[in-house]
Parts: sequence; structure tokens; C-alpha cells
Amino acid sequence: MDSNLLKVFVAVANNKSISLGANELGFAQSNVTSRIKQLEKSIGQALFHRVPKGVILTQEGEKLFKHAVDIVHKVEDAILDMQNIQDQKKLIVGSTDCNAAVRISSFLMKLHEDYPNTQLELLTGTTRDVTQLILNYKVDVAFISGEPKSDELIVLKKYEEEIAILEPKGKNAPNVILSFKEGCAYDEFLKNYYKQKGETIEKSLAFGSLETILACVKSGMGKTLLPTNLVDKLGFTDDLKITKLDKKTAYIPTCLVCRKDYIPKISDYLKNLEF
Repeated sequence: MDSNLLKVFVAVANNKSISLGANELGFAQSNVTSRIKQLEKSIGQALFHRVPKGVILTQEGEKLFKHAVDIVHKVEDAILDMQNIQDQKKLIVGSTDCNAAVRISSFLMKLHEDYPNTQLELLTGTTRDVTQLILNYKVDVAFISGEPKSDELIVLKKYEEEIAILEPKGKNAPNVILSFKEGCAYDEFLKNYYKQKGETIEKSLAFGSLETILACVKSGMGKTLLPTNLVDKLGFTDDLKITKLDKKTAYIPTCLVCRKDYIPKISDYLKNLEF
């Protein structure tokens, strides 16, 4: 089976669109359509249902997808290995936005200093977003909030965090949770925390900016949960009521993780990196 055809198949499946898959690959749409037809002919199965907004995988396509991702990854990894067996040619880093705000610049600067010939790339999002990126081989390593739930991932390094509930100073706040986008680990923890205490949550509001969340907490709109180093970094320490939670109550370290089957060549360096 041609790995190049599988690469096209994976791109279309990930984008749920032939045109978007073609854009990602830099191919003409007609070229991608032709290759998908060629792959379908070679295995004797239809791989996609054509729908008004794009394509979705057939049952046969779903079965092939997990194998195709693995094959494409292994081929690309082999090419990189052969290009330069000794060096980490490229490192794609995923990070939660919270971690990006407090330590990612120092991390990348130290990496660049020690490995000046390594190409670095950064992708950010929520813990759920970044975890999905690393599970799909889109990033090489990732900073996530909390220990990984997938047994496909291993922890290279753990950064302890002091976690706190943040409320407005000098005023009562409603039980409205202000969070950073859907899929935030801190938001999930705080909801469960109040549920276990038997407290009713009035509603949850998601924002795209950490500064906006803290400003809204300060104004009395609601509550949130974040690491104290982030609150200090963004300059809100003196403006909020900060209730620190002990590790028995809230143990949410930031973990640098990678896939078990895709360990970076510089993993030993990453495990011992201080910055």
C-alpha cells in the first residue's frame, strides 16, 4: 500500500474535507480526489461518505484510519531519522495557554540556546486540545495540566503548581465559574470541586483570554481556579481573594509528556532541563 496515498487519506479525514485536505498538503483538489479514488480502488472499499459540508469516514475508512496514521507517522519519522541520525531536526511543542503564559518562553529560549540547529514550533490550546494533538502525532512533546489520562503517553518532567480558587476581594461572588475555553483542566476540576461540596453552580462562562478571566473575577462576575504563579505573572495577586488549595485537595501539576512510541531524541535532555 502506497504511504503517499495514505498521507492524502489522513489529511482528508482529519479535515473532513477534500478541499481543506488539499490545502494542507499543497495539492490541487483534483489531485487529492484522484488519489483517494486510487486508494479506494486498491483496497476495494469506499472510504468516505460525501456530505454537503465535506466528507466523513465510512466504517471501512474508520478501520483504515488508525493504521494509516501509524504508517504515515512511521514513514515520516524514518525520513527524519535518515536525514540526521544524531540530531533532533525539528521539535513541535504543544502547551496549554496557562503554561505558555508562565514558562514557555524560557523553555524555548533555553532549547534554542542548547540546540540552535533544531527547528522549533509551538502550538497552544486547552489540555484537551493539546492532548489530542500529541495523540494524533501533531506535536512531539506537550505541556498539559494534570497527569496524562491516556496510557499512550509518558511523563518526561513534572512541574509542581500551587493551585488556588480566585474570587473578588472584599465582596461576595456568585457561583459562576469563569474558565478558559471548553476543555480546560482547571475548569473541570473546579466544577467537580463544588459538586462534591454540594454547592450549586449557577452557570459557567468561557473566555479566550486569561487576563479577561482575572479582570472579570476582580469585578465580581464570578470565580475561577488557576495556578498562583500565573496570577502573579499577570499582575493580579493584590487584586483578588486567593484561597490556596493543598495538594491533597488539588494536585494538578503541569506535565511535559510525549507518546510512548514517539519519544524525542533529546528526551534525556528534556527530563533534566532547568530554566
